[in-house]
Amino acid sequence: MGSFLSERELAQLAPADEAAFHSPVPTQMITNCEFNPLPQSPRQKQVEARLQELADTNGRKLGQDRRSFLRSACGMAAAFVAMNDVYGPIFKVTAAEAAEPSAAAARANETAKQFVFDDQLHFVRDDYKWEGIVDLAKYAASHWVPEIKKEPVGMSLDRYKFENFLKEIYFDSDTRVGLLSGAPFDNPDYWFLSNDQIKEAATTVNSIAGTRRLLFHSLFTPKQPGWMDEVDRVIATVRPTSWKGYTIGDPLAPKTTKYPWRLDDEALMYPFYEKAVKAGITTICIHKGLLPADYEQSIPGGGWKYANVDDVPKAAKDWPQLSFVMYHSALRMFLEDPQAELDHFEKTGYIAWISDLAAIPQKYGVNNVYADVGTSFAVSAIANPRFAAAFFGTLIKGLGHDHIFWGTDSVWYGSPQWQIEAFRRLEIPEDMQQKFGFAPLGPATGQVKSDILGYNGARHYKLDLAENLDGDGIGRVKAAYLNDGQLRTNFAYGYVVPRG
Repeated sequence: MGSFLSERELAQLAPADEAAFHSPVPTQMITNCEFNPLPQSPRQKQVEARLQELADTNGRKLGQDRRSFLRSACGMAAAFVAMNDVYGPIFKVTAAEAAEPSAAAARANETAKQFVFDDQLHFVRDDYKWEGIVDLAKYAASHWVPEIKKEPVGMSLDRYKFENFLKEIYFDSDTRVGLLSGAPFDNPDYWFLSNDQIKEAATTVNSIAGTRRLLFHSLFTPKQPGWMDEVDRVIATVRPTSWKGYTIGDPLAPKTTKYPWRLDDEALMYPFYEKAVKAGITTICIHKGLLPADYEQSIPGGGWKYANVDDVPKAAKDWPQLSFVMYHSALRMFLEDPQAELDHFEKTGYIAWISDLAAIPQKYGVNNVYADVGTSFAVSAIANPRFAAAFFGTLIKGLGHDHIFWGTDSVWYGSPQWQIEAFRRLEIPEDMQQKFGFAPLGPATGQVKSDILGYNGARHYKLDLAENLDGDGIGRVKAAYLNDGQLRTNFAYGYVVPRG
């Protein structure tokens, strides 16, 4: 997570956990502050109204109020029923799951043991003090939601910190293993976690579990003073699972940053790649895409081009020993109504920068380029599910389903469970399969979805799938937590355009 948004743009947003409807699946676009969210669309309003109707009707039969119903397994299913009613049959869900706890439980049991590996997770350190996030809550309290001031965490960063991270990721979702990430800024005080703190967090989680539950990145910052010295230090003492970098430079200030760079800059980057190969830390994860709506005008000197993928082919071809993982799959992000982006795809078969990424293996003869779905699937699934189907169809056709990693960018979006369920239920419509040569995604526990949700990451990072995660320290606490009847809050912790 970074922030491409100006102070003026940030001031126009509201915290999603306060201003948005508490649906099991968001009913309007939520931003992690890396892109401009769009206001709730008419069709999203229809989804929300239909979901409220289902919650009231089905909840009443079950003796539940609306809020309790929406926090249940039936409520989760009802969200996908409502989306299908508005967008067409994109998600595999039955009316019985939305009305009968036994049907919802049977569905949950089918996927309960599925291995889910999330390669993009975040939280902030206890002493984090970037005022940009807190100021958003203050602004919201003054203009839209005064109740925030009364809540213990309403005016604080606690929702983004370690304790809530553990709850949302490991207890409130089916995520088994994660990879903790960060974001680099010119000012070290703004880093969510330092490279040492990222490692410490992973060590803490794995000590609690007694198994390997949390992997971790180290950040590298080309062009920033002393960056190669930090690379050397990290290799010697931190030993991360993989690397994470931002080609646009400082993600808090891409419009003024001094440090954009390209993956194929031989003088700058190839010495780093040589060190990475020699150290045996050979996965290079790169933030791409997610630009603001006015990117061509607001980022001077064509700096926005550092966010596309035209620097990937040469680097990948020159360094076959490395794996290049494009975070967020390089989706440029919707600039207007997502329907316009879908209409463009339906006519041309092209999705901005996604299609460019997917074309790299065949066009350049490489096999070491991967996609993380990150925020891009989360946003497209709720903005236009048919576009989400095109998103996955394009990536799988070009990269192969075995080159796609599951990531959710949580805890910014609260529990990732709704994203997991959305993908498990998603199917590419038959007409789209036939027109564009897309293969079906298949059942929730079929090979394609199981590989993307977990096995691809497990193979890549050499995880021991024989470990008894249900019986480890986290597994035992989660079992007690669920047996106590705890339900997800369904809060999302990003920001939304407030209701008019």
